[in-house]
Amino acid sequence: MAEVEVLLPKMGESVAEATITNWLKNVGDTVELEEPIVEIATDKVDSEVPSPVEGVLTKILFETDEVAQVGQAIAIISTEGEGAQPSAPATPEVKETEIAAEVMETVTAAQTTAAPVALATNSNSDRFYSPLVRSIAQTEGISMDQLETIAGTGQNGRVTKTDILAFIENGAPVTSAPTQTAPKTSAPVAAPSSNGKAAVATQIQAPDVPVYPGDEIVEMDRMRKMIADHMVMSKHVSPHVTSYVEADVTNIVNWRNKVKNGFESREGEKITFTPIFIEAVVKAIKEMPGVNVSVDGNKIIQRKNINIGMATALPSGNLIVPVIKNADNLNLVGITKQVNDLANRARNNKLSPDDIQGGTYTITNVGTFGNVMGTPIINQPQVAILAVGAIRKVPAVIETPDGDFIGIRHKMFLSHSYDHRVVDGALGGQFVRKVADFLESFDTNREL
Repeated sequence: MAEVEVLLPKMGESVAEATITNWLKNVGDTVELEEPIVEIATDKVDSEVPSPVEGVLTKILFETDEVAQVGQAIAIISTEGEGAQPSAPATPEVKETEIAAEVMETVTAAQTTAAPVALATNSNSDRFYSPLVRSIAQTEGISMDQLETIAGTGQNGRVTKTDILAFIENGAPVTSAPTQTAPKTSAPVAAPSSNGKAAVATQIQAPDVPVYPGDEIVEMDRMRKMIADHMVMSKHVSPHVTSYVEADVTNIVNWRNKVKNGFESREGEKITFTPIFIEAVVKAIKEMPGVNVSVDGNKIIQRKNINIGMATALPSGNLIVPVIKNADNLNLVGITKQVNDLANRARNNKLSPDDIQGGTYTITNVGTFGNVMGTPIINQPQVAILAVGAIRKVPAVIETPDGDFIGIRHKMFLSHSYDHRVVDGALGGQFVRKVADFLESFDTNREL
């Protein structure tokens, strides 16, 4: 008989602890490998912890509502085998809305100077509220007095995430609802003045929006609120500039048409244009690393790794950005497999928090929706993002030693948005031109 510790798994770079909200198994119960045994909550996600082994739950080390640190043992499971070793703790699956909350909170924390007003505690109440419930209440402007009125459906009457979201959806009054749902994005923005000192800009107030007869009011889901806040924050933080080039991708189209069937039969998956675009971006970053940076106040952080985020549309209509880590260490086949895997897991709500963290540069394919070009918003704390448009057949002038003539070519627009604080027009424009050059010089005899 061997005893195996169940450890509280890491749930993202900024998460150090979690609250035990509900044990799904009791002492003496049999548990299967990967079977959820406990529900936990942080200030950003609710999740489940699966069992690392098969056996019997013999000891619970943290009771409900107690806080455990990441890496701490929270339970002990006895197994039949001798000397059994626990497997690496599985990363709990999280829903797309919870993933968005994690990544948006992580990236905005380093970019804003004003912190949200903390939720006041009621010294006369001994009722427990999980970090996630407190975070939602703080974001939505719900006071402690209002929290006390919510009927909880959790253990011992605890207010769950479902309870507080239902309270909000049912038109709960708020005591201090900000114009923007997250105070971080609506805070005044500090801008340098001519004498080098910070001057606080006037806070921007959203206009009053009239509702006319027949209009329908639809509440944003939580993921959409996070995306909206993140986009507003990015526009406040970074002065955006966009450069455009048109690239002739005829060689790429012809090459892909030639190899796609063989690749799919050999690898069991499709090769799209996205991995080719990512490969070109990685090559350009190697030559112009000035776009692979972040800004921290007056400091520039030059990133060692090249981690490419790829904006992915979800069936819900929301957007998420999984990240291909160390893309410069992958060949085209490796990038293709990463792209397909992350895109499939994103659409099936199977991404882990780590899958959407650590990006240093982002690509978004607006051509997927038939758009010719776009002006993407920078994914903070990055300083640049590339939008690739639809590939179109267009008449073009073709230069030859025997003279010029008109021919049909496959062309596309590349739109490069960058942070003008650290990326000037020369670098931003030359970078997107370099990406186009790599695409146009693609080798049609290339082997996979």
